[in-house]
Amino acid sequence: MQRHRQTKDKLIPKLGEVLTDWKDEFAQTFMHYLEDFNSGNSVTNSHLKDLLEKNFDASITLFRLVLEQSKDEFTETLKALFYDNESGHLKTAFKKNSDQYVKTLEEYGLLESFNALMSKEYTWKEVIQERLKMGRGSAIKGQKRGKNLEDFVEMLIQQVFDEFDVRKSFIGANGLSTAKADFCVPSTEHPSIVIEVKAYGATGSKQSDVIGDVRKIIDEKRSDTYFFLVTDGVTWTARMRDFERLIEFQNLGDIYRIYTQKMRAELLSDLKQIKSELNI
Repeated sequence: MQRHRQTKDKLIPKLGEVLTDWKDEFAQTFMHYLEDFNSGNSVTNSHLKDLLEKNFDASITLFRLVLEQSKDEFTETLKALFYDNESGHLKTAFKKNSDQYVKTLEEYGLLESFNALMSKEYTWKEVIQERLKMGRGSAIKGQKRGKNLEDFVEMLIQQVFDEFDVRKSFIGANGLSTAKADFCVPSTEHPSIVIEVKAYGATGSKQSDVIGDVRKIIDEKRSDTYFFLVTDGVTWTARMRDFERLIEFQNLGDIYRIYTQKMRAELLSDLKQIKSELNI
């Protein structure tokens, strides 16, 4: 046998594409499932029910794709939608009360998204856009979700205060250590108001992280500093122990108040009242 000594310069030109296919057994089944689906001009509750009865797992995959959610994101969504259901959020819950299961999905917006998707004619550029969205979209959605909630809060702060710091560390009560916060009013030097913003839509690990972030602020702030927590996201209902821990902090007086986007009026009113009382 001849002895060889190879180099990268000679090997690299020999490299080629390894053929592969994204379709595993489930994907093949799913594609046949789609081919058999015929809803006519629009999708109704009856169609959703029939799909779930025919193949529950394939239907859940179809629904999350229609809603443009990742597997993890849709799992958390279902947990949140059926958080008070003793039968859970999957097949057992559907079998126990199929009509209510489908109605809950409808109220979440599944039918609206389904019919909007079916009525659209796609160009090749839009197909590429969809592939980009599915490839990068999950992480970007998470980033934008947080940024949108921060913008919501900042807009309200701007209506009340002329001076405030954004996403900086404030000086703690002892003057020696600091803690990060999204907003400090009027500044990071012994602020009168500290506001932390947390938005969630899918993942659970970061929802647990909020406890540590909140605890750090509580430990560092002066006892007379107002601490506002602004949070939102239906998937909190799937992480109730963490959410209850935040409520415990509020009940103990460590957090002045917890706000959501639906509490816009309360948040704005409290900001105005504190401005008046502290003359800041």
